[in-house]
Amino acid sequence: MTDLSMGKGCDALALASVRGIAAYQTGKPIAELARETGIAESDIVKLASNENPLGMSPSAMAAAAAALNELARYPDGAGFDLKAALSGRFGLSPAQIVLGNGSNDVLDIVGRVFLGPGTSAVYSQHAFAVYGLVCQTVGAERIEVPARDYGHDLAAMRAAIRPDTRIVWIANPNNPTGTLLAPEAVREFIFSLPEHVVAVLDEAYTEYLTPAQRGDSLAWVREHPRLLVTRTFAKIHGLAGLRVGFGVGEPTLIDLCNRVRQPFNVNSLALAAAVAALGDEDFVTRSAAANREGMAQMCAGLDALGVPYIPSAGNFVAVEVGDAAMVNAGLLQHGVIVRPVAGYGMPRHLRVSIGLPHENQRFLDVLAGLLKRD
Repeated sequence: MTDLSMGKGCDALALASVRGIAAYQTGKPIAELARETGIAESDIVKLASNENPLGMSPSAMAAAAAALNELARYPDGAGFDLKAALSGRFGLSPAQIVLGNGSNDVLDIVGRVFLGPGTSAVYSQHAFAVYGLVCQTVGAERIEVPARDYGHDLAAMRAAIRPDTRIVWIANPNNPTGTLLAPEAVREFIFSLPEHVVAVLDEAYTEYLTPAQRGDSLAWVREHPRLLVTRTFAKIHGLAGLRVGFGVGEPTLIDLCNRVRQPFNVNSLALAAAVAALGDEDFVTRSAAANREGMAQMCAGLDALGVPYIPSAGNFVAVEVGDAAMVNAGLLQHGVIVRPVAGYGMPRHLRVSIGLPHENQRFLDVLAGLLKRD
């Protein structure tokens, strides 16, 4: 038997870049809060993870159920049916599509293709935490550019690019701030980048935008050989628990991504549900409408309380509450889960997902009580 007390422990053997990583913090699960507080799960409201409060479409649920009988077999590693559906919907070639275990997986894949020691990547302050985590995991230098009004300062990001820069990450809309860049500004920025830089445009929340707010980014990849656009089925499509996303780029870029992609990285249930979800346009329309109504309710309630917030183009809003850690603790004690964002350099804010009307009102009522008490 090996004596584990002898020699170096795993921490000493791990890469320095990995030892320095703080693990990504997810939204607190309902079951966890129920265990901690004794509050019944049915009495807990979760507005922490930007999930679709309408759930998933009935057609996607039926497709996943129908795929249960095939779970003894590996999924289609090439994702033929889903790529065909995406191709038909967006006018793409299957060779332009890489599938991921959520769009986070695609972000990690492109990072492993282009980043490593001696390289750098540029992203905005207050941008999605995964960008920095990917850089640190592979030993690339992180260049975080100060935000402007909580959003991307494209001119400053362009100026921050160095000869060793290989990726620029852009989130539009941005998480956790909800800020939005005009499509013409994004396109101009991407096409201005030097030839040694790959642009990664993260559009996880694009389906919540109006047509006027949304650029035809999937068409831009036909003109730009170093652009990867990432999207997810976790948000408006409601498949967060199944983990499926995709990236779109020029075939050479996609081929490189597929070389490091894990085999069978998208499971059979996710593949089947995503195909069905993509075809359920009525569900997407209803979800977008519910989000607009919920956002109006949330913002009106915050205005009535005199609580500042960052105007959001997503399905969440970053609310400035002062001592966010204390307010978050109070919300949890009342069975309301939101997302602290101190790790994003926003210690005074909480990110609140838009839920069903009664869930939004529950948050507003509890928040009002906490602020009155203080």
